[in-house]
Amino acid sequence: MSDTQKKQNFLQGTALLAMATAIVKVIGALYKIPLNAIIGEQGFGYFNTAYEIYNVLLMVSTAGLPVAMSRMISQASSLGSYNQVRRIYKTARGIFLGLGITGSLLMTLFCRQLARFQNQPDAWVAIGCLGPCVLLICIMSTFRGFFQGQSNMLPTSVSQVLEAVIKLIVGMAAALLILKLTNSVPLASGGAILGVTVGCLVASFYLFGRFRRSYSQLPLSGDEPRSFQDTARGLLIIAIPITIGSAGLQLLTMLETKIYMGRLLGLGISQASADTMRGIYGMTQTIFNMPCAFITPITISIIPAIASHLTLCNNAEAKATEESAARITGLISMPCAIGLALMAQPVTALLGGYSGQNLALATKLMTVLGVSIMFNAVVLVTTAIMQAHGHAVRPVINMLIGGVLKLAAVYILTGNPNIGIVGTPVGTLLCYMAIAALNLYSMRSLLEQPPAIVRNLVRPFLAAAIMGAFVYGGLQGLKALGITSRLILCALPIALGVVVYLAAALKLKAVTREDCLLLPKGEKIVRLLKL
Repeated sequence: MSDTQKKQNFLQGTALLAMATAIVKVIGALYKIPLNAIIGEQGFGYFNTAYEIYNVLLMVSTAGLPVAMSRMISQASSLGSYNQVRRIYKTARGIFLGLGITGSLLMTLFCRQLARFQNQPDAWVAIGCLGPCVLLICIMSTFRGFFQGQSNMLPTSVSQVLEAVIKLIVGMAAALLILKLTNSVPLASGGAILGVTVGCLVASFYLFGRFRRSYSQLPLSGDEPRSFQDTARGLLIIAIPITIGSAGLQLLTMLETKIYMGRLLGLGISQASADTMRGIYGMTQTIFNMPCAFITPITISIIPAIASHLTLCNNAEAKATEESAARITGLISMPCAIGLALMAQPVTALLGGYSGQNLALATKLMTVLGVSIMFNAVVLVTTAIMQAHGHAVRPVINMLIGGVLKLAAVYILTGNPNIGIVGTPVGTLLCYMAIAALNLYSMRSLLEQPPAIVRNLVRPFLAAAIMGAFVYGGLQGLKALGITSRLILCALPIALGVVVYLAAALKLKAVTREDCLLLPKGEKIVRLLKL
């Protein structure tokens, strides 16, 4: 495969995963926003508590292995070593199953103890219902790592959409039915999260069907595969540092919840009020995660693409791919960061349904989290680049440094009655700023030809800043006219921002003709944009 085709696969894979992410996020909004109205802030707090514990076990089980699989399968495929591709899959499958079974048993059997540890004892139902998902996600990750290593992002994309649709249907129905029958918010939150488990089960069956066909079609080759022991060692050398970093950061996030809930209760705030604050913060985190999720397709796609270039000693192409990823990251993250920071009040009012003091709190939380988006995006793409180059340890160290800084900031700030829970997103912002700076410094010292990340982010930032001025002016203008409709206050400034941002990005040449040509229907896009 030529270098152009490989880069094209990277951008097309990114576009495919991004479209799937967009669909999943729309479905997620249709799921979580009404769910918040059904089970309330307290129930949504239980929902998020279960997810935080689940994410820790999930990171231990799946954070590093899919990356290791993707990178190693890409390298073996580039050399035509398809027997080694088969060996990598079989080895990873055994490791995944062991981790998945252990994680599911821990979460299901010790759900009450985990809920008490998080200072939310009523969250045990949601935690127990989510437990089987750890095993199911491990099974799905095995298949997804296999496909992604061959730059085939279609099965991953379809499975994500399928999982989200089933989650929406089953989760909403179960929450409504259980709440009607029992009038119990903890049980209803467990029913809502049961939809996640069923969605994972259905997606697992789909991926298995696609995998069977693809695996049987692997070309015959005469290469002698490495032993299972050597292959497992190769997988774990890459996976363990990534897993430690991701799981460690997620564990720190779980400890963060324990810290700020304890500090809020220590200020004399009631358990019910603290749970409500927790639910509001959880909703703003959901909004924060929406744009961040569009960066993940870039990181998934670039790791096998860069690894393939490096295997064939095409360092210039590897650097070009990395800088293209940085530009796309900036184009997505910068307008989202500035837009959410400026539009925090109307967005949280519309999506969260908040008013009064709850809206004021949600606005403060969302403003800080909005700014955090741009730094989180830099962290994600720089971490993926270093992992693709085989430097998995340094990003882990940087993440843990940022995580410890976050915990310290949260402990100090949330204990101040004048700051309270607002100190939590401030800690998040400081965490991502520190990791981004450390990652950029690490890349300059580790890589022979480090990509110009910051330079490729400047033009998207300037375009987003111009957009922000128009969005803020439009919002204030609508308020001056006396318009109070939440939908109008959100929709019109955002629509104006989209138009202004596209015009500013093209004028400032934030996107290049070469990038567009490598996208699906690239020639038509170039002609349309007159690049």
